[in-house]
Amino acid sequence: MEKEKEKILEQSINSDAPAVRCRGVKKYFRAVHAVDGVDLEVRVGECFGLLGPNGAGKTTLVEVLEGLTPADEGVVEILGYRWGSGDDRAFRDRIAVQLQETQLADKLTVEETLRLFRSFFSRGHTVDEVIKLGDLEEKRRERVHRLSGGTKQRLALACALVSNPEILFLDEPTTGLDPQARARVWEVVEGFKLAGGTVILTTHYMEEAARLSNRVAIMDHGRFLAIGTPEDLVASLGGREIIEFNVQGELAPGLLQGLPGVKAVDKKNEGYILKVLSIDATLPALLAEVEKRQARLVHLVTRQVTLEDVFMSMTGGRLADEG
Repeated sequence: MEKEKEKILEQSINSDAPAVRCRGVKKYFRAVHAVDGVDLEVRVGECFGLLGPNGAGKTTLVEVLEGLTPADEGVVEILGYRWGSGDDRAFRDRIAVQLQETQLADKLTVEETLRLFRSFFSRGHTVDEVIKLGDLEEKRRERVHRLSGGTKQRLALACALVSNPEILFLDEPTTGLDPQARARVWEVVEGFKLAGGTVILTTHYMEEAARLSNRVAIMDHGRFLAIGTPEDLVASLGGREIIEFNVQGELAPGLLQGLPGVKAVDKKNEGYILKVLSIDATLPALLAEVEKRQARLVHLVTRQVTLEDVFMSMTGGRLADEG
């Protein structure tokens, strides 16, 4: 099945231009700088993830890239094309968009829905091909209103892929899905990318960004705070592992900073977060200090540093728009 999917998705992209190129892109809404001087280059075949709190400017930037909203300043090129410079309608066959929630006709079957979407484009996959891409064969004759949330999302993704696009824009594609349904959507996206397609992904799921993205950008207040591979961004925090703990008693931050392997110390409510190079080196020394200071350890967790730690560090833990 996987080889069949890859064969269906195989495409030839002749342009040497990057998939996406932005220079100095700005978009204002009165006094609000929704996008404030973004520079970006996304390679063909890359999945680029956009992370940021609500209100960070992600959606506005993506709408500019999709040609739905004109930039107030700067240059935007998609596969070497500038919106408004030619036949935008014809060029749109080369890109596809899947929104967080797609309203489909409840009474149509899966096959009928895909036939409808295929009729909108001058080129693309056959309905049978895109059913295989979305792993929807068993649901071919099922009506949309009977589908689970995860299957509806795969159908929406199949509708986006029906034109055989070169770039796929995904806006929160797995919000509200259970882990199994999310994983099946990821498989479809990975198949598209493996065949050479380019993906621009906005998501609040750090695991999703780390799994799918070659590079990610953390965005806030219309600007990029950092761009890099998930691994490089994680490494930028200094430590590779984290020790979170609470004690009854006092441990000075300066004392904790001096423990073996500690790269950073953060206070969290009544507890501490240590970013360390090696738990094996730091934890015995920490426990010895707790005993020496006659403090009492009431909570301790150890784990690997993740992309979420980078996000929380750079945005101050803010997930929602502060207005």
